[in-house]
Amino acid sequence: MKNIAVFASGNGSNFQAIVDARTRGTFKARLKLLVCDNPDAYVLKRAVKAKIKAFIVDRRDFLSKKDFEEQIIKKLKSEKIDLIVLAGFMRIVSAHFVKQYRNKILNIHPSLLPAFKGAHAIGDAFISGAKVTGVTVHFVDEMMDHGPIILQEIVKIKETDTKESLEARIHAVEHAVYPKAIKLFLDNRLRIRKAKVILRRG
Repeated sequence: MKNIAVFASGNGSNFQAIVDARTRGTFKARLKLLVCDNPDAYVLKRAVKAKIKAFIVDRRDFLSKKDFEEQIIKKLKSEKIDLIVLAGFMRIVSAHFVKQYRNKILNIHPSLLPAFKGAHAIGDAFISGAKVTGVTVHFVDEMMDHGPIILQEIVKIKETDTKESLEARIHAVEHAVYPKAIKLFLDNRLRIRKAKVILRRG
């Protein structure tokens, strides 16, 4: 059975969705570790309740990003982590980090990539006049909000939407889509060819 580490920095609603999906039997794996860079994050309370080990690593305690990431890599290797799931982790991982876990890092982004990259994707989509946005799960590469796309789901932007109502519907889709992508990875159904994900039949 494979070991998963979830990275999160804040509230942890996607972390909770992953915990709940594992509990329901959506996928079979050990949620071995929560990696959190924010000692005050609410996600740490979720980890305690779910009885998942938390590794708190504060960037302010390190002289460089390299030292910070090396401490995380050391912990991941000691826990024999097979898959890293970024779930609201508010730091961009370096090319060195990606190289250590090539095609073993997933990220979820609240837009239909490559549209609306960055930390304000929902707000950017809302004010853009776009009729649709959505959710993307992708492998992480050396570029921000980039890498082979695994799954995408459309979310329509309604005329009656506020930014908050759109955000709530996008998060609901995230919570459904992310466990599906994790299951595809764990079931060995994802193949990458020429920067595109090919889905193998189950």
